[in-house]
Amino acid sequence: MKTSTYTLIIPCYNEEVNLQKGVLDHVGNFTSTRDHIREVLIVDDGSVDSSREVIRTYMKKYPKFRLIENKHQGKAIAVITGIQKASCEYVIFTDMDLATPLEEIDAMVEKLENDNPIVIGSRAGRRKGAPFTRKLQSKGFVIVRNLIMGLKGVDDTQCGFKGFRRDVALQIIDRLLIFTRNREAHGASVSAAFDLEFLFIARRLGYPILEMPVSWQ
Repeated sequence: MKTSTYTLIIPCYNEEVNLQKGVLDHVGNFTSTRDHIREVLIVDDGSVDSSREVIRTYMKKYPKFRLIENKHQGKAIAVITGIQKASCEYVIFTDMDLATPLEEIDAMVEKLENDNPIVIGSRAGRRKGAPFTRKLQSKGFVIVRNLIMGLKGVDDTQCGFKGFRRDVALQIIDRLLIFTRNREAHGASVSAAFDLEFLFIARRLGYPILEMPVSWQ
């Protein structure tokens, strides 16, 4: 029986297509059977399609759902907002397209409960559906990243599936220099460097980073 509480954060920007596929039904059904997941924060990053309206209809069906409405500042700020607004001891974030299956949350929770303050999903060797050129670029990125940022031992910084003890995440957020609430975005903004800055600061603060292999498509 889990004694800790968890917030699931899902950033959203123009996700009308994914929402119409019923991804939030999957999220709602999954979290309704797990009492330790107390809330699901869907942080909308200034969508200009019908995403917010669709999400509001799901809030009536799933009481754990909350919608947070941001202006458009990019995915990184959406995740940061979710961490700041969360009310639970631990936070986990994942992408709206559920490229990492929700069932991987169970394994992540077990690792967080085992005194690991930062657990990140790793797609190493499991990038099903990714083109060869993207896999090759990823290998090159890892080599350059490790040389410049000292993240040796971390294979996959960019997987959109991560979990943290919330107090640790807040310490790291307070030290961010690139990704702050004053940042603006134009068009689709994935903000990939956010993961790098976040994990770089975590290492500098002395926090261990545990990678767990996950399915990803």
